[in-house]
Amino acid sequence: MERRNRLRIAQPWLESLVATGNTETATHNAIGKIYITLNRDPVNFLKNNQFYDPLVLGKFCEKLDPSLAFLAYCRGGGSCDDDLIRVTNENGLFKDQARYLIEKRDGELWAKVLAEENQHRRALIDQVVQTALPETETAEQVSETVKAFMAANLSVELIELLERIVLHGSKFSNTRSLQNLLILTAIKSEKERVQDYINRLDNFDGPEIAKIAASEQYELYEEAFAIYVKFAKAAKSAEERGGLNRAACEVLVDNLRALDRAKAFAERINEPEVWSKLAKAQLDDDNVHEAVNSYIKASDPAHYSDVIVVAQRYGAFGDLVRYLKMVRKQIKEPQVDTEYIYSLAKTSKLSELEEFIAAPNVANIQNIGERLFEEGNYEAAKLLFNNINNNSKLALCYINLNQYREAVDAAQKANSISTWKEVNVACVKVGEFRLAATCGLHIIVHPDHLEELIQHYERTGHPAELMQLLEQGLGLEGAHSGVFTELGILYSKYLPEKLMEHLKIFHNRMNVPKMLRACEKALLWDETVYLYKEDGQPDNAVKTMIEHPVAFHHELFLDCIQKARNQEVYYRAIAFYLEQQPMLLERLLSLLTPNLDHARVVHQLRRAENLPLVLPYLKSVQKENISVVNEALNELYIDDEDYAALRDSIDSHDNFDQIALAVKIENHELLEFRRLAAALYRKNKRWAQSVSLSKADKMYKDAIDTAAQSGEADLVEDLLRFFVSVQDRECFAAVLFTCYELIRPDVALELAWRNNYYDFFMPYIIQYLRHAHERIKALEARTASLDVAHKEAESSAAAAVGDAAVSLGLYGNHLMLTDGGPALLANEAFNPTTSYEIGGGGGGGGGYGAGGAGGFGMALPPQGYGQQQQQQQVPYPPQGGFQGGFGPQGGYGGSW
Repeated sequence: MERRNRLRIAQPWLESLVATGNTETATHNAIGKIYITLNRDPVNFLKNNQFYDPLVLGKFCEKLDPSLAFLAYCRGGGSCDDDLIRVTNENGLFKDQARYLIEKRDGELWAKVLAEENQHRRALIDQVVQTALPETETAEQVSETVKAFMAANLSVELIELLERIVLHGSKFSNTRSLQNLLILTAIKSEKERVQDYINRLDNFDGPEIAKIAASEQYELYEEAFAIYVKFAKAAKSAEERGGLNRAACEVLVDNLRALDRAKAFAERINEPEVWSKLAKAQLDDDNVHEAVNSYIKASDPAHYSDVIVVAQRYGAFGDLVRYLKMVRKQIKEPQVDTEYIYSLAKTSKLSELEEFIAAPNVANIQNIGERLFEEGNYEAAKLLFNNINNNSKLALCYINLNQYREAVDAAQKANSISTWKEVNVACVKVGEFRLAATCGLHIIVHPDHLEELIQHYERTGHPAELMQLLEQGLGLEGAHSGVFTELGILYSKYLPEKLMEHLKIFHNRMNVPKMLRACEKALLWDETVYLYKEDGQPDNAVKTMIEHPVAFHHELFLDCIQKARNQEVYYRAIAFYLEQQPMLLERLLSLLTPNLDHARVVHQLRRAENLPLVLPYLKSVQKENISVVNEALNELYIDDEDYAALRDSIDSHDNFDQIALAVKIENHELLEFRRLAAALYRKNKRWAQSVSLSKADKMYKDAIDTAAQSGEADLVEDLLRFFVSVQDRECFAAVLFTCYELIRPDVALELAWRNNYYDFFMPYIIQYLRHAHERIKALEARTASLDVAHKEAESSAAAAVGDAAVSLGLYGNHLMLTDGGPALLANEAFNPTTSYEIGGGGGGGGGYGAGGAGGFGMALPPQGYGQQQQQQQVPYPPQGGFQGGFGPQGGYGGSW
């Protein structure tokens, strides 16, 4: 029906439904639309009907009558607030909107309409300020509105709002919170209005607002001052009034820095608190005179410490005396009395000062006296130190006042080492040496201060007076080692001729290391050596004499070197004697012999090329048979061509490089040295070299003895051939005799045969046959139980021996080889496996023994003379020939 615009037809029916108590929303929506369309008291319906839907009827009324839509949306209870704001904005219903917002008291809704994006905000604010808020009767609505404006940061608009409420005679004009809010808002955004508000309003929190106005954020100092003054006038109690006036004065002095206005304000008010505040500001401004006057008017001693500091900084001691007199009447503090004394001293009121300290007081006279002393006010300091019996400081005051006798008297009363020192320094400075010595005798008994005293005398150029002082102190009961030591050091610097005597008397009471350093620094080496010796440091005494020969004394050196513990000193001493006292070196070495490394000594002397200088020493230590010593002595003997001593040395002490010595002397021009070389070679079993050397020197006996001792057959045979070559028949026979056991018979026989040495060879062969016979005989005894075959073999062997003797001419016949070609001489021993043909068919023979082969003189095949006879062979001795001798395994072997 509504779509066909026939809704009014159902009006009676709808009204009957409503009359029966129908509460359906659709029914009431329909009847509402009919009343609105017919303009049948729609306002009453919209305000009083509870069952329609505000959103539906509001939409229906927007185009017909926006004011009715506003009423419908108002009944929505906040659910239609967005539509309400939209309708009022679109149709300019800002007054209705303002009333609704104030009544609703919804902070979120206020924030929405007061947002900067709302283009209708200004129109709404105007209606709130001009119409809606003045009509308000409840404080809560006003408060909520103000909060909304504050939250939206609308300071200017808020001021307009508050002025409307507070200044235009509304019900809330005297509300304290609104007045406070108005002034605070003006302080933040409209500072030029603050003074007017202060003058027009009375019911606000003045002191708190004044503090905010005077803060660094706003700096409204004049307005703050005006508030304090206004509220001070209206204060009900003197205490409150005094506090406000003090606060007003603080604004003037702390913020406005208007001390002249503050002084005028204080004179007008004439309150102690104001004067105190003004005085503090003047003091901070370093206006001491005005500050003191203000403090005196305020009778305020509270800031005496600050006044003292500032007054002393600017030297205003006269004003400080006036102020401290006032302070002492109220408080008794050590600082006050102390600074009062100091101020009197600085203003040279010494009579008042003496009178004050004589009376009871709580001043720290010691501290103030030290301050005055440090500042050079010695007269005032003297009065103070005398008052408290501080004789140490009193003595110093007398010194600075050039009263030296009084200073010494005060030092005696003080009996302090520091005081004695200062008085001594002052007396030395002005040349009062007698008074200085009086002080010095009390100082030198203290080891810790003696060195400082000495340095002072030396710096001022008075060493003679210092030595006199120390000489006087030697007899003191409290004299310590430092006195004797320092006097010795002074002697080393200024009177070295007295030092040795001083050392001999007092060396056992000195600090020897320190004295040594002084002597070394002064280059007093005799004294240094003496101290080292007496201090039990022989090593250092020796080193000093070595490094500084001017201090050398032979007997003293020997005495110290015997006591030295460091063996390195011995060798340094040897080097020193080599360089400085070579003729005394032998005595030194004989003294140190038990402690020396003789090998090292020899090396040291060898490097210095001074071995001949110590020949007696070397002989004395050769008994230890040290190779280096032996070699050194041998060298010296060679250089001196003393072959007898060299022979004794070689024979008695064998610990040296014998081969090297032999090589060294084998070409010596003296025969005896070459013989010694041959002996050394022989001793070291270098037989060939020894024999060669002896042959070269024609020392044939030595060569023969060496060859016999060697046990080498080849060497003996070579020597035998050598004697043949030089046609020395006697030596040839001597070799055969001496080296009998080493010579192979075939070699000897051949050499004798070739060189016709039969007469010299015969003793050898006789001896050889004798030995062979004895051996055969012994063999027969051992083989007596052998069978007949053996005996026949023995008979054959005996016959062969006889034939051989005949062949050799042992019975007066010459040896002849008639059945063969030329004779072949054998240079080697007989070889049983080799047969030689002699003449046409060779001769036969058999050795002595079982199946022996080879007869004496010639070696023939085993078949005999031209016969092919098989015989059993037995092993031959390895040497064959004569050297095989008679034995069970061979006969007279041998070969030509």
